[in-house]
Amino acid sequence: MSKNIVVFTTVLLFLFSIAYATPGIGTFYTSYTPSACYGGKQEGVMIAAASDTLWDNGRVCGKKFRVKCTGPRNPVPHPCTGKSVTVTIVDHCPSGCASTIDLSREAFAQIANPVAGIINIDYIP
Repeated sequence: MSKNIVVFTTVLLFLFSIAYATPGIGTFYTSYTPSACYGGKQEGVMIAAASDTLWDNGRVCGKKFRVKCTGPRNPVPHPCTGKSVTVTIVDHCPSGCASTIDLSREAFAQIANPVAGIINIDYIP
């Protein structure tokens, strides 16, 4: 009986996390400092820059987002790895940024083939 409860709870948590994911666009960048949130301080490589949509005058600095590739945005077929990655927002994507979340190259490579350059994503704060 307790095994059924564990399975049921796992399924509910999975469905709950899917229901609250927000669709967006992911790209990557390779120069991590200086950043809008931390200046010249290096914050590792599992980081990202937030677009104007998420930036909120810098209130998103330091927040963690779970990001998953959901499909291609260009002719590169099947770019997604099926994995998700958790990143910390450390920067503001420049005005006119093509993405919702601009991931570090290392974070992008966890969820998609970097050759794709731009992908559809789901993200959860």
